[in-house]
Amino acid sequence: MAIGNRSSRMRGRRTAQAGAKVNERVAVSQSPARRPSFRDVFAVPEFRALWASYVLSAAGDRLALVALTLLVYDRSKSPLLAAITFAAGFVPYLFGGMFLSGLADRLPRRSVMVVCDLIRCLLVAAMLAPRIPLAAMIALLYVVTLFQPPFDSSRSATIRDVLEKDRYPLAMAVMQSTSRTVIVAGSAAGGLLEALLGARPALGADAATFVASAIILQLGVHARPAPAGEDGAPNQLRQLAEGVLLVFGDPALRVLMGLALLAAFYEIPEGLAAPYAGRLGGGAVAAGMLLATSQLGAAISTPLFTKKIGPLTRLKWMGPMAVLTCGILAVTVFRPDLILSMALFAVSNSLAMYQIAANTAFVERIPNEKLGQAFGLANASLIVGQGLAFAAAGAAAEVVPPSTVVALSGGIGAVIACGLAFRWRGMTPTVGRHTARHLGREASLTRQSPIRSGSL
Repeated sequence: MAIGNRSSRMRGRRTAQAGAKVNERVAVSQSPARRPSFRDVFAVPEFRALWASYVLSAAGDRLALVALTLLVYDRSKSPLLAAITFAAGFVPYLFGGMFLSGLADRLPRRSVMVVCDLIRCLLVAAMLAPRIPLAAMIALLYVVTLFQPPFDSSRSATIRDVLEKDRYPLAMAVMQSTSRTVIVAGSAAGGLLEALLGARPALGADAATFVASAIILQLGVHARPAPAGEDGAPNQLRQLAEGVLLVFGDPALRVLMGLALLAAFYEIPEGLAAPYAGRLGGGAVAAGMLLATSQLGAAISTPLFTKKIGPLTRLKWMGPMAVLTCGILAVTVFRPDLILSMALFAVSNSLAMYQIAANTAFVERIPNEKLGQAFGLANASLIVGQGLAFAAAGAAAEVVPPSTVVALSGGIGAVIACGLAFRWRGMTPTVGRHTARHLGREASLTRQSPIRSGSL
């Protein structure tokens, strides 16, 4: 009996150990999946090609825009002509975003990107013609910018095609941080290059970047058929109308668009950097420091936010962060010094990382065959909003101190953000165990269903 009891105890011990191992394997299999990293994003060859292409073309564009603006002012001594030249980076985007972005849905997206690059290369090369009039150079620059929206829409939509859903926010964080870094570095390099060598080398470099971008895209991105197919929108006007109905007819998309358009309020300090620094007794260096700290702060914080914070938490914090992004600028009503102003602008732009959550939620609610047009409309609306806000802020700064204008824009933006945050909170389920499954089903149904006004 003793031997039998001992053997029974041994068998029981082995059974318990085996059961523990089984439970351990089950627990591992049921544990949440590993959160993707930026290494996972860059591990996708097509994304690397899209990112490299973007870096080249964006850097070249910024070089050429800054250098050409300085050239026009040097030749004409006219602030108006210089302003008109610099506006070429924004104004044509409205028309291109409305009427050309739909090409990203009707035609193969890789082909759209490659053709846009080659067309822009030829247009920039034409600016290198000897003794070309300033008016012709400005006109060519406007046409170059006109082809930017279909390229941007095709690239953004292709990023969603090549990446899994959980990697898409990380990819957007990479692109936004890259954009901010390129703006700062490209602006500084453009001014330096124009001062040392003149505008022609900058224009030549811009043309070369378009060629390099086209080659990278052709070799590094797979060919895919047009998302809308042959039976897609038959003409641009109908496609534009369907895009407007989709983006502005859905309450959730309207809220997400509103959150994106808040940039018109919290980016006012960038538009008033020169007069703001001037009121503080600083010059061009101080204005550059204001711009650089705000851009670089966001470039650092956005990837960290996207990597460390889960998607459900990002959605939960999106509204409050939008309020703080604008609201913190109201502190400038007390006229802080340069160092404190730099800190305030940096924190404000860092909190603008909520835009990653807004962008991801926006994309998940758009059918793939309508995504190019939707991106175009969203970007065009943002450009128009920023242009109007900058114009109004500039006019107001003629009457009251720039710090007061920044504080007022931040306060107005914060009030609007509060309303949007409450509306978004009422449209989304409470964060809990069922939320991920709910959002996944919702996104799946949205992609499979036709456009329905007023529905998610």
